[in-house]
Amino acid sequence: MYGHVTVDQIISIDQFLPPGITADALSKKTTLGGTGPNIAVSAAKLGCPTALCAFVGPDFPAKYMDFMESSGLIMDEVVTLDGEETSTCVIINDRDLVTRVFFYQGPQGHADRTGVRLTSMAEASANVHFCTGQPSYYISLMEELKGGRRISLDPAQEVHRVWNADLVGRALPLSDALFCNELEAETICRYLHLQDVMDVALPLVVRTDGDRGSTAKVGDEIIRIPAVKADRVVDVTGAGDNYRAGFYAALYRGIDVPEALAIASAVSSFAVEEVGALNNIPTWDAVMERAEPYLGMIS
Repeated sequence: MYGHVTVDQIISIDQFLPPGITADALSKKTTLGGTGPNIAVSAAKLGCPTALCAFVGPDFPAKYMDFMESSGLIMDEVVTLDGEETSTCVIINDRDLVTRVFFYQGPQGHADRTGVRLTSMAEASANVHFCTGQPSYYISLMEELKGGRRISLDPAQEVHRVWNADLVGRALPLSDALFCNELEAETICRYLHLQDVMDVALPLVVRTDGDRGSTAKVGDEIIRIPAVKADRVVDVTGAGDNYRAGFYAALYRGIDVPEALAIASAVSSFAVEEVGALNNIPTWDAVMERAEPYLGMIS
């Protein structure tokens, strides 16, 4: 699993003020975030042997490193680089829930400059998932890793501003699967001059469609996966990341792709029941109990 390891700082204020005027923070919460831990920790806790390949700086909190290790995550290629600052996301919400987000990429965003090639874990893996991070670095790794393993491209929200038509066009031929949500699918289609992301010529294309479930192209067949109902919806942060974790955990257990996607939806349904992407990871038995009624609804 390749993706940012991020320290998230979530700040609440009363209202955004004009430039030059200080707004007092009403609350501040610091948490572990980033697509890397969100997907990898959840997959590991669901019983799928998972390695995280990512860069952090010496400022990365030890408690978060301990948390990732305690999840069962393989940490051999979580590399601390001297002289670097860990990726940081500052999220500011006002009283009307208007949000402004400021993101510092950290070394994952300029991985080419590190001179470190994170490939040993991927070379030993059946599935390799590339999420957020420097596109040119990931493409170079994909070129090296192509063959003998399934490579998934999942640029996430960075597809809008970090990736471009040329980079997506170079990465897709090196991939076996594409993951995206509805907005990301629109950007990918614009880059590739397509009407529908399901027209991307890969063996597997998965688009999550929010509370309408998800759509996938598996081989030549288009299937629709229902949204698994949650007991309550508190926070949708990390729902997509947990979906991906559930998919890989199901594949690891030998479950076919269509059923694995329904199980992915079930894992996602647990994530939205609590605040934070990693605060409600279920047991595998709980996932299968919730997924069971939906396995026959795939169409």
